[in-house]
Amino acid sequence: MANDRVTIWTLDWVPDGPRGFVRDIRLRWACEEAGIPYRIATVSFDGRETNHLDRQPFGQVPMLEDGAIRLFESGAGLIHLGGKSDILMPADERGRAETIQWIFAGLNSLEMVTMPWVVLQWSKEDVPTISGWLDNRLAQMESVLADREWLVADRFTLADLVIADVLRVDLVRKHGDRPASEAYVARITSRPAFRKAYADQMTHFEEADETRKEDDNG
Repeated sequence: MANDRVTIWTLDWVPDGPRGFVRDIRLRWACEEAGIPYRIATVSFDGRETNHLDRQPFGQVPMLEDGAIRLFESGAGLIHLGGKSDILMPADERGRAETIQWIFAGLNSLEMVTMPWVVLQWSKEDVPTISGWLDNRLAQMESVLADREWLVADRFTLADLVIADVLRVDLVRKHGDRPASEAYVARITSRPAFRKAYADQMTHFEEADETRKEDDNG
């Protein structure tokens, strides 16, 4: 039933560059893995810095709604979804704790390094301290992935979803020689749930292209 669905909020349109990486994909992917019904709602790309501050104080996406619960930040949304399905997060105390640990590691220890580095690459800048920090973090993650197929519970969890999503960014994926990380990203992103979430996000923005063209021509 419609009332049983969670709502994932994203932007109505984005330029080509971020497509496939807008972070509602994390929530879409989790719902697809667990079979959690969901719908997509949008806020306008135009005016996005201020047009939804009542839902997200930093003017970003995604947001997640589940009944009376309203959350912002993809990590918070993922942890909430994990509580709805042990497909995403093991029900036992140890498995849950370790999954949450890796979610935080992906967002705080990895992504807080990868994203500043990526932005510097876009602007054709190199800051040796940031590059060195990135190389160290990626080498540390390579060492972890060289020894295991999954991060928690010997199976796919939200831990793998987050780490793979951070590592799959094109510039990061091409940086250095990290065979274990590359094999891991390739394997995790070959999952049908990811492929569907990715395709659906791309379709969402492609359809928005047509709407904007019609508006421009109108």
